[in-house]
Amino acid sequence: MRYTLRQLEVFLAIAQAGNLTRAASELNMSQSAASSALKDLETQFDVLLFDRVGKRLQLSDRGKQLRPAAERLMGMADDLEQSLLNNADAGPLNIGATLSIGNYLAVQMVAEYMSLHPDAPITLDVENTEHIAERVLNFELDVGMIEGEFQHPHLDIKPWRSDELTVFCSPDHELANSGKVTDQQLMAASWILRESGSGTRQAFNRAMRGLLPEMNIALELQHTEAIKRAVQENLGVGCLSLMTLEDEFQSGRLVRIRTPERDLHRRLYLILHKQKYQSAGIQAWMDLCQKWSS
Repeated sequence: MRYTLRQLEVFLAIAQAGNLTRAASELNMSQSAASSALKDLETQFDVLLFDRVGKRLQLSDRGKQLRPAAERLMGMADDLEQSLLNNADAGPLNIGATLSIGNYLAVQMVAEYMSLHPDAPITLDVENTEHIAERVLNFELDVGMIEGEFQHPHLDIKPWRSDELTVFCSPDHELANSGKVTDQQLMAASWILRESGSGTRQAFNRAMRGLLPEMNIALELQHTEAIKRAVQENLGVGCLSLMTLEDEFQSGRLVRIRTPERDLHRRLYLILHKQKYQSAGIQAWMDLCQKWSS
């Protein structure tokens, strides 16, 4: 065999970091050793894997073609290493989740996964839908859990479970005692919403189609808790996933507003890179997701 797993590991680390120094640091190698490994790999096969753009290394067209195969091979090697080390049934796992899922659902799932696989390291990153999808595409995350609809030819997008958004306000807001509100009342309200690019905002925009040009978007915030706090201060009306608001509704800190003229139901999705090796860890996580699908 004319290449080594270490050479492939260096190639993938540079592809992800876009920088030789950072990749070497992540692999606990010297910069010269990492550079030598990459140079040897390129020389042995007379191939240019990266284009040098200033201090940044960007995958060449050939590098982009080879990366998925290298990712799969390293995934299989990691699985074998785990089996040789301790017979673990699941290896390292990197999960990404959007804010509502990450803060109110995924943490519980991670806890259960850790109890089932105590020797398997797992990380959870929480970002909006666009960032999670981008990181899955870049092989930085094994599985993404997203709220928004997303399409990409390299992603396997699996419907997971149902969810529902709900409109809410402060107990002191003029709509608090309305029970049900009309489209006219929705257009007259001031809104505090998630930012563009989030799955929650995408679902809100879809549900309010036809009303959006007339709606007053007073604030756009990136965090669910910030939106809830702003609505509690009676700065406007909000719309978030029902699972993020249960405590506030029970305590009376916030009031749910019914919107019978608007469908606020949506689906949550799991996303994986189509060309990523399905490791034992990924399979174990997908099994857990099936258990949490309702």
